[in-house]
Amino acid sequence: MPAFSRFLRYFMVVGRHGSIRKAADELNVSASAIARQILNVEADIGTPLFERLPTGLRLTAAGEIMMAAGNRWQKNMQDIRAQIEDLRGLKRGHVEMAVIEALAKGHIPAAIRSINERYPGITVDVKVLENDQVRKAVANGDADFGIMFEPQSYRDLNVRAFVEVVLGFVTPAGHPLGLQDEARFTACTGLPLILPSEPLAVSQQISVLEGATGMEMDRKATSDNIQMITSLVQEGLGIGILSSLDVITEVQAGQLSFTRISDAMLRPMTLALCTNSARTPSYAAGIVLSEIENGFSRLSYLESMRPGG
Repeated sequence: MPAFSRFLRYFMVVGRHGSIRKAADELNVSASAIARQILNVEADIGTPLFERLPTGLRLTAAGEIMMAAGNRWQKNMQDIRAQIEDLRGLKRGHVEMAVIEALAKGHIPAAIRSINERYPGITVDVKVLENDQVRKAVANGDADFGIMFEPQSYRDLNVRAFVEVVLGFVTPAGHPLGLQDEARFTACTGLPLILPSEPLAVSQQISVLEGATGMEMDRKATSDNIQMITSLVQEGLGIGILSSLDVITEVQAGQLSFTRISDAMLRPMTLALCTNSARTPSYAAGIVLSEIENGFSRLSYLESMRPGG
């Protein structure tokens, strides 16, 4: 096992760089030692792991399989270390989490700060991904847990907590539309709009509303970035359409207003805190999960739209 683990470490760095020389520089190991490890394993399994090209090395089909195995091996070693630390009762470890873009501000950063203050031995890596990529990261074991929209149809996920998030108009403070708690989608007829584009989850809901009402929308701008949409609204370019989750911080600070779109056909979206149903979270991941789960209700529509809430 030690020899194999050494080979796998060498192999993965070579695979990433496509060069034994660059791998040797990174690992501070001689190029001949790395080449010998790879040649020995290729001889043992009876097939090449790399194509030797004039421009460098490229993984073969067998090499791709070995690379995937190496990624799993590294993750398993991290889990083993975490489990050993659990047995020793140590409040330290590393946690990988994945979230959608809307959570890059507000509750999640505040929760991580609180965790860091109380458990300085726990480090957290936060990946900000598209909604489907969050699900894949949790399902593949690349993240200990994730927060995403609409997880109900996936059997590989275990939902720890969830809240409902609604769609609405986002306006600068003092805008007449922003004085209303809710309004029909047609209330934006003739108004300049700043709309989310794919892969943002709310873009699909807007397409459904547009098709159902037959309303022609005055698109002044579109973006796949929530911060850009809110910034354009604050610049006065037009009215945005986003979820309540997207503008929690700005609404609470009095910078923007949020008016729920009340069309009966529009159902709330489910935002869920999920883990892999086949894995038990490590001790460190359990601590982070509990901290985030305890405050998860703050992400709901009623809580998030309450100034100072």
